[in-house]
Amino acid sequence: MPPKAKPDQSALKTLKAQLKSQALGQLYVFHGEETYLRDYYLDQARALLLPPGTEDFNCKVLEGKDTSAREIAAAADCLPMMAQRTLVLVRDYDLFKVPEGERAVLLDYFADLPDYLCLIFLYDTIDYKPDARTKLAGALKEHGLVVEFPRQKQGDLVDWILRRFKATGHTVDTETARYLLFLCGDLMQNLAGEIGKIGAYAKGSRVTRQDIDALATPQMDAVVFQLTDCLSVKDYDRALGILADLLHMQESPQNVLGALGKYLRQLYTARVALETRRSADDLRALWGMHPYPAGKLMAAARRVSLPWCREALVRAARADQTMKSTGAVPGQVLTDLVLSLAHG
Repeated sequence: MPPKAKPDQSALKTLKAQLKSQALGQLYVFHGEETYLRDYYLDQARALLLPPGTEDFNCKVLEGKDTSAREIAAAADCLPMMAQRTLVLVRDYDLFKVPEGERAVLLDYFADLPDYLCLIFLYDTIDYKPDARTKLAGALKEHGLVVEFPRQKQGDLVDWILRRFKATGHTVDTETARYLLFLCGDLMQNLAGEIGKIGAYAKGSRVTRQDIDALATPQMDAVVFQLTDCLSVKDYDRALGILADLLHMQESPQNVLGALGKYLRQLYTARVALETRRSADDLRALWGMHPYPAGKLMAAARRVSLPWCREALVRAARADQTMKSTGAVPGQVLTDLVLSLAHG
């Protein structure tokens, strides 16, 4: 598995500079996994472009599935009222999948955008998949700014978590913030909701892991990580208890097996890294993970052998085949797999 490419954040830096200098351009594409950041900077653009009380006149929102290039151009041609700029927001309009005629209209329009316009194409429920070979991609690069909002680095997220808890009247240490990231994932939109719940619940001035465990909703990968970690320390009762809780909450056995298979592959590579005297940093680069889970993975790998990891992968693959190709009950197949890993 090749290392994940680092996202190019130069466009985001340019957008920040434009907002700071109050000099937004005329054409943007907003896309990426981190919807919290995307919506934050969209709100910043709205506040800059639309004076209070003028939003209804000067902000046009179009849904991509119900609009056309000519309708976008028509909305963009509307002069602002009691303001300097018009904002046109187009949601989920797939620029590179529309018919050739639509793209031709957009190409002509992008080449002569009015000064008063700020046109933003926002990708929310569909992915932005540009075709660099097309004239449209060249036009976006020449006349606009394509801004990706990627998942953030762990260090930046930890600092942000500390600030969010401070706003709720609490403090939290760095290690506990990393634990929250491990448990709930690294998307800021989800973390903001979890921090709000925990901040309202925590009785002391400092948030603890116990506060997080009491309120936070863990993501599937974190729960499966805990399950397999229990196997590595021979806590089989707790491992089976975690699995029973997952099935009781009606989590799909197929999804649980998928997450378990991914973790076992990560555990295998961590064990290989130890055998070849590689570090947690090498593991992070391979899987594109944050330092905290990489460290926990390396610690778990020290408790299991390379033959155990290999056999675990074989058994997980067999369970996947059984679940997909026979009439066996998926939950029972998953339970049998965890039992066999415990006895192995």
